[in-house]
Amino acid sequence: MTTIDTDPDTGLDPLEFAVTRNLAAKSAAERDAILASPGFGQSFTDHMVDICWSVRGGWHRPRVSPYGPISLDPAAAVLHYGQEIFEGIKAYRHADGSVHTFRPDQNGRRLQRSARRLALPELPVPYFLQSLKELIAVDGAWVPSGEDQSLYLRPFMFAKEAFLGVRPAHKVAYYLIASPAGAYFKGGVQPVSIWLSEDYSRAGKGGTGAAKTGGNYAASLLPQSEAYENECDQVVFLDQDRNVEELGGMNVVFVYKDGTIVTPQSDSILEGITRDSLLQLARDRGHHVEGRNVSLTEWREGVASGDIVEVFACGTAAVVTPIGTLKGRDFIDEQPSGTLALELREELTNIQYGRAEDKHGWLYRLDA
Repeated sequence: MTTIDTDPDTGLDPLEFAVTRNLAAKSAAERDAILASPGFGQSFTDHMVDICWSVRGGWHRPRVSPYGPISLDPAAAVLHYGQEIFEGIKAYRHADGSVHTFRPDQNGRRLQRSARRLALPELPVPYFLQSLKELIAVDGAWVPSGEDQSLYLRPFMFAKEAFLGVRPAHKVAYYLIASPAGAYFKGGVQPVSIWLSEDYSRAGKGGTGAAKTGGNYAASLLPQSEAYENECDQVVFLDQDRNVEELGGMNVVFVYKDGTIVTPQSDSILEGITRDSLLQLARDRGHHVEGRNVSLTEWREGVASGDIVEVFACGTAAVVTPIGTLKGRDFIDEQPSGTLALELREELTNIQYGRAEDKHGWLYRLDA
């Protein structure tokens, strides 16, 4: 077990993890072959973390086990009612060999907010952080050191109680798995084309849009297929008032000619940690930042008039992606190109990889 002290804010003592080593773990040569070209979400490390929760026992039985299939009863609530949430976070290898992650407390708090909305138990943030450390303690060699590479960490929680009935489950499982990830853009960051979805919504007022739950992503798959059919990379959604929400898996940011940065904000949009970090870096540069409704009309007219000078998307996987084209049923709007998005991307990734000063205390060391 890694050495973790009692949390001073909550008074929680660390969990005592039982560790079972994977006897069929990849050899160093096999692991190195995977890390040479890891792709994204294609290979997984040798171990996983799981913690059980029940109404009677609370959080219990924390384990690090060999990575492998999860056994579920066919009546498990998640299979019938979709009571499930997840997170996405990365671990970075610094030049000195140490392993860090980025603002994991915010991921832990967002997981709690998602749990609250899906009527799942809230994993204490200290336990969330400890689960990351426990996995790195056994699978730290899987954190790649190549340019723009990282270890993608996927915490998730689901209702495992076997019952058929619409109520919050009394038994829940939290898991953490990890997958080495290569550079998202091979050959450099490229602008993406966006399809405007007018027939489908990813969320609604009072719905689960602000929660990181699988159902939101499932709802985006059909319109995403529509985007591919129209030769677009991603899809953008509108709310019931035709205000811009977000892409299938990324937030949207608009840069105005006076330097103001605006991002759509409502209770149906996921609070992006990458977006929040980029906006803070923009504030540090002197930019005024607003979170408010942005209508489709404002977007299109702003681009046409020159009032909007840059549009980009951001998220954990890609970090920052310039938007090059917005395409609808009867229009194609070329988007203005600027430099701010890529400048912010470089600044943020330099912090994450330890190449620049972490002025905001965002880095969290996992291998200590």
